[in-house]
Amino acid sequence: MKAEELKARARIMKALSSPVRLMIVDELSRGERCLCELPPLFPMNKSTLSRHVAALRNVGIVSERREGVRCFLRLETPCILKMFDCTLGVIRAGARRRPGRADRRKAVTA
Repeated sequence: MKAEELKARARIMKALSSPVRLMIVDELSRGERCLCELPPLFPMNKSTLSRHVAALRNVGIVSERREGVRCFLRLETPCILKMFDCTLGVIRAGARRRPGRADRRKAVTA
């Protein structure tokens, strides 16, 4: 894998490293939303929410279209949702492994 591709992947992962941004992507997975609909879902000021949206837009995950004064957001690359499924698989695999670790720790300390 080329260094530039790795850097691009890292930028995308960094954009998704915030729980708020993950919630925005999840919200947009159900379809296009007006930016004006998001503030009630996220307990933060508008400028902070706009920065989160901009981070997703800057890496190409989210795109926008304007209709008069309204700004509509949508997932530009819905394939990103596959990563959500993958991370859930990692979480579940970790949960299955954890009981074994705890048992080993008990054996070592006993």
